[in-house]
Amino acid sequence: MVLPVRNAAATLPAALESLRAQTRPDWECLIVDDGSSDASPTLAARFAAEDPRFRLLRRPARGLVAALNEGLAAARGRFIARLDADDVCHPERLAAQAARLEADPSLDGVSCLVRFGGARARRAGFARYVDWLNTLLSPEAIAANRFIESPLAHPSVMFRREAAARRGGYRAGPFPEDYELWLRWLEAGARFAKVPRELLVWTDRPDRLSRCDPRYAPAAFDAVKAPYLARALRRPLGGRALWVWGAGRQTRRRLERLWAEGLAPHGFIDVDRKKWGRHRDGRRVVGPDQLPPPDRALVLVHVGRWGARELIRARLTAAGFEETRDFWVAA
Repeated sequence: MVLPVRNAAATLPAALESLRAQTRPDWECLIVDDGSSDASPTLAARFAAEDPRFRLLRRPARGLVAALNEGLAAARGRFIARLDADDVCHPERLAAQAARLEADPSLDGVSCLVRFGGARARRAGFARYVDWLNTLLSPEAIAANRFIESPLAHPSVMFRREAAARRGGYRAGPFPEDYELWLRWLEAGARFAKVPRELLVWTDRPDRLSRCDPRYAPAAFDAVKAPYLARALRRPLGGRALWVWGAGRQTRRRLERLWAEGLAPHGFIDVDRKKWGRHRDGRRVVGPDQLPPPDRALVLVHVGRWGARELIRARLTAAGFEETRDFWVAA
C-alpha cells in the first residue's frame, strides 16, 4: 500500500485504522510524508511503532508524484495498492482485490466500486461521476470508456508491481498523474477490472487537490488525453473518413487539441434538425441517418450528456458499428 501524506492529521488515523482492520494480514503500508507541517508524521510514527506493517518515509516536500514514485520504489510486495489519507477501506478490500489478481494472471490491476464520501446535493457532478465509474467493471468497459473520464478511482486501485516496472511509474507534468498513468498503460495493452463490491469510501473534500490544483482542471484532462485519443483513432482509421457525433460549439472547442494532433473531421453528425445542412468549421453537419456505413466511416462520439452517450452507442451498434473498431466515445 502506498499512501502519500501532507498535512492530513485530521483524517489520517481513520485511513490507517481501516488498513489495520484488513482481513488479509500480509500487507505493508508505505506512509510517504511529503513535508507535512502538522501532526501527520507523529501520528504515522505512532502507528509504525505499534504495527511494523506500517513504514514511515519522511522527506522534504517535493510533491505528490515524487511521493508516489518513492513509495513504489520502496514497496516490497507483489501487488501495489493505493490509498489517500482521507479515504477509508472496507476490511475485505485488500483480500478481495489480491484474490482477483491471483485468480486472473491476465489482469494488470484491480479496482473496486467506491462509495461517494461527500454531500450529494452540493457535489452533484462528482457524485454522478462516481455513479458512472461504478458501472465500468470489465477490462473491455474500462478500456472503451477511458476517453470520457478517468475510468478508475486512483485510491481504489491495486496493480502488479511488475506492471509498474514494465510500463513506468507516475510522470510529473501539468496533468492529472493518475489519468496519464491509466491512459499510458491502457494504450500499451494493460487490463484492469473491478471487484463488484463497494470497498472504498472516496472522500470529496473541498480542499482536495483535484478541486484546487490546475493539473486537475478540465483543460488539463483534455490536453493529456488528446495524443492518446488521436493515436486510438488513427490506428483503425485506415482509408475511412472521420466523423464527429456532436456539432455544438463546446464540442468543437474541446476537440481543438485533437485537430492539432493531425486529425480533422470529414463532417459532423447531430440530432438537431436545425443544424442539418449547415457547416461547422467548414465541414457539413448531417443527421444520423446520413452517416456512411462502418467500412467508410470511423465515428468519434463527443457529447456531454451522460444519457445521450448511451443512446448513441446503442444506435451505432444497431447500425453495425463496433466500439473501439468503428467508433470511440469521448468527452
